Parts: sequence; C-alpha cells; structure tokens
Amino acid sequence: MKDLIHTALNAMDIGGAEYGDIRIVEANTEDIATKDGIVEALVSSETLGFGIRLIKNGAWGFAASYEMTKSAIQKTVKKAFQIAEASSIAQKEKVVLSKEKVIKATYKTPVKEDPFYVPLSQKIEMLLAAEEAMRVSPLIKISQTNFRALKEKKTFASLEGAFITQELVETGCGLEVTAISTDDAQNRTYPNSHGGQNITGGFELISELNLEENAKKIGEEACQLLTADQCPSGMFDLILDNNQLALQVHESCGHAVEFDRVLGMEASFAGTSFLSPDMLGKFQYGSDKVTITADATAKRGLGTFGFDDEGVPAQRVYIVRNGVLQNFLTSRETAHTLGQKSNGTVRADGWDKLPLIRMTNINLEPGDWTLEKLIADTKYGIFMSSNKSWSIDDRRLNFQFGCEIAWEIKNGKITRVLRNPTYTGMTPVFWNSCDAVCDKNHWVIFGVPNCGKGEPVQTSHVGHGTSPARFRGVQIGVGKW
Repeated sequence: MKDLIHTALNAMDIGGAEYGDIRIVEANTEDIATKDGIVEALVSSETLGFGIRLIKNGAWGFAASYEMTKSAIQKTVKKAFQIAEASSIAQKEKVVLSKEKVIKATYKTPVKEDPFYVPLSQKIEMLLAAEEAMRVSPLIKISQTNFRALKEKKTFASLEGAFITQELVETGCGLEVTAISTDDAQNRTYPNSHGGQNITGGFELISELNLEENAKKIGEEACQLLTADQCPSGMFDLILDNNQLALQVHESCGHAVEFDRVLGMEASFAGTSFLSPDMLGKFQYGSDKVTITADATAKRGLGTFGFDDEGVPAQRVYIVRNGVLQNFLTSRETAHTLGQKSNGTVRADGWDKLPLIRMTNINLEPGDWTLEKLIADTKYGIFMSSNKSWSIDDRRLNFQFGCEIAWEIKNGKITRVLRNPTYTGMTPVFWNSCDAVCDKNHWVIFGVPNCGKGEPVQTSHVGHGTSPARFRGVQIGVGKW
C-alpha cells in the first residue's frame, strides 16, 4: 500500500499539483432485516478503492478507481489533473486552503465486542425474539427489526506530508411495529425512528437496548394509539423527547451551519441556508438556554472519528453558545475565506466520492432540569416523542414535524395519550422559545446513518446528542388562517 501511495504522490508532484492527497478506503458492511417472523434481508458487502484529490491552476480535480495497481494510480492521477484543468477554465476564484498542522497518526474506534465476530445465528435469534415480543395483540399486523454493522479502514496521505490510518466501527439496531384497526394504523419504533440507534462502537450496544422489554412496550403503545384522542390544535407549550429533538437539531441547525451551503457552493438535496457569514458572533439563533456544539470527539457518537478526510483532527467547537451563533462547519477551503483554520468536518461516503462538509455530532448541550420537574413545571402542554414525518424548506427556515406519540400535560401531570401529533415553526423563533433543557442524565447521542447531501448524493453517518427540552407557545396541529 505504501508503494501505491508513493506512486500517487509522486505523480501529483511531477504533474505540478499545488495540493494533492490520496484516500484508500476498505469497508465491510453487514445488514440484517426481519419482518413478521422471518429474515427478510441478509446482506454482506466488501469494497476497496482509492480517491485522488488535487488542485491545479487553482481548481479541484477528483478521480477514483477500484484497481489497486500502480498503473491504475497513474491513470487516475492523470484523470484528476484533466478534470482540474478543465474546471479552472470556469473557475471564478482560485482555491486556497487554510494552513493546517501536518499529521502522522493512527486512530481506532474503541470497541468492547466486535460486531463482525458475533455469530450470525445469534444476531438473527436476537432480532426474532424482539419481534415476537412486539406482537402483544392481534392488532399487531407488522413487526420489523434491523441490524447493521460497518468496519471502515482508511488511509490518508498528502503532498504536505500527512499520513493517517483509521479503523472506524459502527453498530446499529432498531425495532418497528404497526398496529391496524378497521379505521386506523399506528406505528411505534424503538429506540428511534429512521434506523433505530447507531453508534461508533461494538455489539455492546445491543445488550444496553433491552430489546425484548422495549419491544413489548412499543407494541402496547401502538395498540393504545388506535383508540387514543387526536392531538389538539393550538398554540401550546411543547416538550420534545430527546429522540425527536435529535432530528430537530439535525434539520434546523446541522444543515443550516454547513458553510458550503451558506456560501452557495452546495445546494443539492438539503438546499442552502438562511444564515450568512456576517451573522457570526451577532445572530441570536436561540434563547440563552441553547448551546450547540459540533463534537467529533464525543464518545460513541456516529459522527465521531480521529481525523476528517482532509487530515484535520477531530474537534469540539461551539456552533451556538448561549443562543448566539459562533461558528459554521468548515473545510480547509471554506475556513480560509473566514481567515480561520478548518474545524475538521469534511468526509466522503466511500473512496469513490469527493469529500464534502458534513455534520459530525451536532449536540444540544444539556441543561439542569429533570424531565419530571419540567413536566411538573408545565401548566398545559404537549410532550411529543419519536419522529414520524418531517418537512423543511430549502433554506432550513420553515419546518413541520409529525411524531408517533404524544401525551397531554395538565397542571404539571401527564393525563392522556394523544395520536397524530404535529408541530410547526420557524427556526430562530422556535429556538428562541426554548426556556428549559433537561440535564445530562437524560442526554443521549442518537446516530443518523442516512444523512443525504451532494450530487451525486452521498449518505453520511452523523450524530446528535440531546436531552428533552421545552419550547413555549408553539403551533401544535393545524393553525387557523
């Protein structure tokens, strides 16, 4: 492998690259899905290849190949040069990278039990047992589970002298159940919708999830929702459970602070942003209870790593501090426009994709409330959990979310279960209405393994740490016009 890296760097140097790097990525994945008592899908995959990225005449060139030979390396470097030279014709401004420390290092995800060493039969048995526990009533018509594991080995080297190896391991699991009556259908998921829970770590996650116990609980809740009262509409206080708040952070904060979107360099899939560079240090993104960090060092976060795909170390930086916008997510290219160093948020979905600015772990930092005290402090409100649907405009400003389940709060006490709850808002108005965040004992980092961005689309793995929080005077349900 070192010979291939030397061949690539030498070819870039001889060709006159102003900057150049190579990423070699080997990835192994395993995915299991069960449905209604049978194994519906069982997929194992392996991939190996490299990507060449370089700057010539102030423009980027990128090319990739799965052929791990010296001749393929040379051909791919030549292709990257051709793309850079063609791009430079239309380039309005030359690419300039921030100066970063040259790193030579190794990083490995801390793992207690390697998910790839656990027998397949044990995993399937575990999933089918959880499925059976969900089927608490004849009203349960669909029961589903999923398990995923990833092991990714990455080697990064640059003309600047960087040489970094990483081994990242991910594990994920989730449950979903559907109850159907003559006039309604209701879903419940655990521990989160859209893929369950996903971490950088090992099979130790599974025992922590208490699958069978929680499978029974969501089965019962799905049946209960069939006859629950409809969630009322109006301007009410809203408490969001940490699993729903994780997606709220993702959609209305994480995507909005990706600096390539702010600059208009990237608009595919998730749009641009309502933010602008002159808002740094001035804009009141939320109330003084709202502090948001981008933390690629967080233990077990799905957006946790040692170094990004530009060789920049993982970092923890404030995005919003006491409500005020502090930072954007940057690359070496975009950080230079701010006169800053990169905060290490550039990653690619595999060896054949060009690295982009991506979320790491975008976390709402915990406050000092317990959930019990927060509910007791709420005269009337709605407590919502688990995302069912969402919609947000292409500037990350106006949004609507639907949840699987809600509970009415009256005079500080939970009264009744509610079905089909929804809420709407505008990003800065919503976050400025936050007056309480629960403490670290309620704080969980939820992994999102399917964040889309780019053209062609790339799927990134990111995380969001949240505790339940309260928002005053939010539009619940359909408003009056």
